[in-house]
Amino acid sequence: MKPLIEVIGLGGGDIHQLPLGIYRKLTKSDQLCYVRTMDHPVINTLKQEGVSFLGFDAVYEKHSQFEAVYDEIVSILEEKAREQQQIVYAVPGHPMLAERTVQLLLESETVDVNIAGGQSFLDDLFRVFQFDPIEGFQFVDATNFQRYQLQYEQHLVFCQVYDELIASEVKLTLLEDLPPEHMIYIAEAVGSDQESVKHIPLFELDQQTHLSNLTSVYVPPIDDKAKLNHQFFRLKEVIARLRGPGGCPWDQKQTHESLKKYLIEEAYEVIEAIDQKDDDAIAEELGDVLLQVLLHSQIAEESGYFTIDDVIFSITEKMIRRHPHVFGDVSVKDETDVIVNWEAIKQEEKNEKHMSVLDDITKGLPAMLMAEEIQKKAAKVGFDWDNAQDMWAKVEEEQFEWKEAIASGDTEEMVKEFGDILFAMINIARYYKINPEIALLLTNEKFKKRFQHVEQSVIDSGKDWGAFTLEQLDLFWEEAKKEE
Repeated sequence: MKPLIEVIGLGGGDIHQLPLGIYRKLTKSDQLCYVRTMDHPVINTLKQEGVSFLGFDAVYEKHSQFEAVYDEIVSILEEKAREQQQIVYAVPGHPMLAERTVQLLLESETVDVNIAGGQSFLDDLFRVFQFDPIEGFQFVDATNFQRYQLQYEQHLVFCQVYDELIASEVKLTLLEDLPPEHMIYIAEAVGSDQESVKHIPLFELDQQTHLSNLTSVYVPPIDDKAKLNHQFFRLKEVIARLRGPGGCPWDQKQTHESLKKYLIEEAYEVIEAIDQKDDDAIAEELGDVLLQVLLHSQIAEESGYFTIDDVIFSITEKMIRRHPHVFGDVSVKDETDVIVNWEAIKQEEKNEKHMSVLDDITKGLPAMLMAEEIQKKAAKVGFDWDNAQDMWAKVEEEQFEWKEAIASGDTEEMVKEFGDILFAMINIARYYKINPEIALLLTNEKFKKRFQHVEQSVIDSGKDWGAFTLEQLDLFWEEAKKEE
């Protein structure tokens, strides 16, 4: 038979809030009561009535992480239970509310646990902060939470704001989403005669003179959604509103087909912002790409095909599935192994064993990007030159054939042969690990800047373009090159 640990709750306030059954259990027993912390209003009162306590406050001083504190407390409790067969362990509030040590004990395979109850301080929190939890309520452990978990449209309460350090962590996290002057409430020892409530701006949270394990912080629901315009759900709401009744006529008329060109344009604008090393512009242009994703998802949701959740689920599953070296037990040496694994998993997913290696190339790619993808796919199965000399020979061959097409006057052949030259040049760019699309974009930008210099020089001269020969204009061009 396993040793038994009986866990009782001391309530959230003073002795008057302690359930009668718990009070009798403690005062009528001469057994030592282990307690997570001695810092609780009822401890001194019960000590005066003969109850003996042994607290674990010293364990908190030994560790910098709360999880290590809880692990050691549980370890000690298990050891004491084995020695004595049955012990009593008391925690603030109710044992099943924000008590990590109790959860660890329940997971233990070496002891049995009996939860004896105790009054939760939630009832007093609802009374003090005057809200109904049915409206939406989130209860957060201030010592262990992530920003993405916080729902600002609900009543939000942080418990266990023990000290200035924890208060500072809560404040800094909230400041990621809320302005410094945003008003919050801080409550102390609710349900006891020491109960107090302050209404303070967020930036003052870690400047309080008294913080303890009985301190709670309340953030009322945000009534101005504009404060949350940086969060994903707000963008989704805005897109739904634009497409919905009373929304924007232009947005309402869009389809997957009509939006295709905008998705391509926005992607190129991201590339331009990256080339310009303009972080603000990158953020803005990525937002425009995200807008396209949300528009397509909203259109599909209205038709019942898929939602943005399906889009996110699909890519999340794919990233986990194709990175077994991160989310599984596969080992890799370098990025080459990663790519090999990626392609193998991709082939397995799409059952490509009897398909062309070119079948999965996106048909909507711009011609230059498609040419590069075709060449990459062919190279993976060995259909590729292994030196630049042969590639250059191919370029010269294509140039000769193009000149023959020009001489013949066959326009259709001229177009085909010129395409062959471009295809061969893209292959050389790939050999030297140059992205041809980016290279051409850089050349376009370079030409624009030099031509604008020529243009400005003509304007400054007070003459018309026709007054200059090509040689004279080329001098302006050379000036632009020197300025670069």
